[in-house]
Amino acid sequence: MTDAAELRRRTQELLAAHPPADTDRLEFLRARFDAGLAWVHFPEGLGGLGAPRALQAVVDAELEAAGAPDNDARRNGIGLGMAAPTILQYGTEEQKRRFLKPLWTGEEVWCQLFSEPGAGSDLAALGTRAVREGDEWVVNGQKVWTSGAHNSRWAILIARTDPDVPKHKGITYFLCDMTDPGVEVRPLRQITGEAEFNEVFLTDVRIPDSCRLGEAGDGWRVAQTTLNNERVAIGGMRLPREGGMIGPVAKTWRERPGLRTHDLHQRLLKLWVDAEVARLAGERLRQQLVAGQPGPEGAGMKLGFARLNQEISGLEVELRGEEGLLYDDWTMRRPEQVDFTGRDAGYRYLRAKGNSIEGGTSEVLLNIVAERVLGLPAEPRTDKDVAWKDLAR
Repeated sequence: MTDAAELRRRTQELLAAHPPADTDRLEFLRARFDAGLAWVHFPEGLGGLGAPRALQAVVDAELEAAGAPDNDARRNGIGLGMAAPTILQYGTEEQKRRFLKPLWTGEEVWCQLFSEPGAGSDLAALGTRAVREGDEWVVNGQKVWTSGAHNSRWAILIARTDPDVPKHKGITYFLCDMTDPGVEVRPLRQITGEAEFNEVFLTDVRIPDSCRLGEAGDGWRVAQTTLNNERVAIGGMRLPREGGMIGPVAKTWRERPGLRTHDLHQRLLKLWVDAEVARLAGERLRQQLVAGQPGPEGAGMKLGFARLNQEISGLEVELRGEEGLLYDDWTMRRPEQVDFTGRDAGYRYLRAKGNSIEGGTSEVLLNIVAERVLGLPAEPRTDKDVAWKDLAR
């Protein structure tokens, strides 16, 4: 049984064998993975030790105190937060050993090929086709809102492999090499001026069957693992008090008393309390994860995250007055990581608008909370038993 003392001992052994000041960053990260200290709750040989998830904090604290490098998690958030747990649950042993280590070290960045122009909120209606040809699948279609595709080596992809069954049943999950012929990434410029999102066009892309995750036709079930982890990754990220959006506006309030009004004070107090409640709820959710995979409760966290970010960033713009209407730079850029809170107040206000769309729209998440958390009756549906090819489009 691995406990906190054992993890501290193993961490000190790692630091002694690979002193951070004298060790190449990538070499250190690889050694950390091999020592089972990357994500301690993963199995041995796959970056972990089969230890309780909560003990990861013990390792992280020891390494941070020693000045050890981290794996720049924000740059590969989709890989770490979504692809990795899905590969761990559904991947073959060969797939786990091939993909998890370079994913964790950041040598291979991942993106997500799920949403399509005609299948966003109703993701199961997706039309990208994958047709089996021997030991390969030939994929054709278009994906959209693909964060970080321009920096990614691999993608998690869902495609329709059987149009003759209802839409949720004819989907298969793949791991797609973004460097393969036929994969075209085009920037999708956002309201912020940046293009962290992309369109991805797939034209006769050949994916070996060895890169299929789970059984053919079972992709919707596999994708639920990805989506549940995505909502936790977005809405349940670990933050200190006054972390996230509430931090900059609270700092401005303290440092610039001339901007204060009674109305703004009341609104800030309410949002500060809401942000703290959300932070503690996220901590509780992460503790629940120790017992297993994330469930639909993550949808509630993602809902609160979007609402709070939009309300707080709107308050910040109002607090700053005319200054809040300024914008630092509209230059088209393709960032290497998603930054919800970076740059100035104008950026935060505009970027927060996407929070209620990405990772599942707030409307869809409300349905998930109503049906799967609260147990309310499902909305009437007329398309669940109709073959995908017969759906009106």
